[in-house]
Amino acid sequence: MSAQTLKKTAEVFAGTKIDAAGDIATLTQGRQPCNHTASDPGTRVFDSIVELAPSLENPTPMVRLSRRMNPHPDYDVFLKLEGMNPFGSIKDRTALYMLRGLQLRDDQALVEPSAGNTGIALAAMANAQNTPIEIAVPEGTPEEKKALLRLLGAELIEVEDELCPLFPTEGARGVVKSMVESEAYGGKYVSPNQYESELNVEAHYCTTGPEIWKQTNGEIEYFYAGIGTGGTISGAGRFLKEQNPDIRIIAVEPASRHHTLSGLKRITGLPDEHFPKILDRKLLDDLISVSDEQAYKAGIEVARTEGIMVGPTTGALLHAALHTKGHKRGKAVLISADNAAKYVSAYARYL
Repeated sequence: MSAQTLKKTAEVFAGTKIDAAGDIATLTQGRQPCNHTASDPGTRVFDSIVELAPSLENPTPMVRLSRRMNPHPDYDVFLKLEGMNPFGSIKDRTALYMLRGLQLRDDQALVEPSAGNTGIALAAMANAQNTPIEIAVPEGTPEEKKALLRLLGAELIEVEDELCPLFPTEGARGVVKSMVESEAYGGKYVSPNQYESELNVEAHYCTTGPEIWKQTNGEIEYFYAGIGTGGTISGAGRFLKEQNPDIRIIAVEPASRHHTLSGLKRITGLPDEHFPKILDRKLLDDLISVSDEQAYKAGIEVARTEGIMVGPTTGALLHAALHTKGHKRGKAVLISADNAAKYVSAYARYL
């Protein structure tokens, strides 16, 4: 490139000073040279993608909603963006802790029932450790999640099952249970079993809860989380209650058992024997039901108001935190379990 051409290109930047050789020497009028010295001395170079899983030293970010979205002047609402985990959801935490607790033989494979997020996280981590995996998914699982599982090479077992099944021994969970217990497979299959594993709770007790406490300087008054397996709200909720018993733990569920909010479960009206086994109901200060339409519309609103693209379960929490009756004063933290990319086709019905 000639000096004349270089000079013309450089002059696009107002106030650029050019030396005799035609090179850009310095940037003036308030412009500063690039600073290539990182403020964090860590290089963030890892040996495995799994090492990017969140921790107290590497928390997922939180974002405060503006007053355009949240009009309550004495009420600060923060979204904890779990969609920024390496595999795209809060289930990265669960998968990591459950896999750490497994001892697999070389001839064994993983199998797990999942509405998508846990399956994606398990499949990615299983690939990183060279372990085969099969995922049983309900037929209502979003197509985007199924596509991601296929991309990861997981073998899908598509089951005629509801996203919110009444009987935990049927559908996807029943298929996995039979694969693990059947003598015909000779012990080939091992299930981490997110629905009953205490490691699911421990993951959030050891990471999610402490992160929130630190990020809010202990000034949190409300914690909102959806009801799925019960691991997030039980683990993080238990930690937060231990720090301050006055923190209100608020659970959010679908308004109907027949819903499209992948990952959430309606517990109202469930017989005790069908309750999520790891859900600690004693922690819950309130339970709010949200319809599909309310959830999706809140998800659309936060995208168009804040530029934050979240899944519809986050929309359910937003509706519960902003539009239901109750005092709107203090600091609230909402778990944003994943991002909008896995639900584009579902959102399209409400656009």
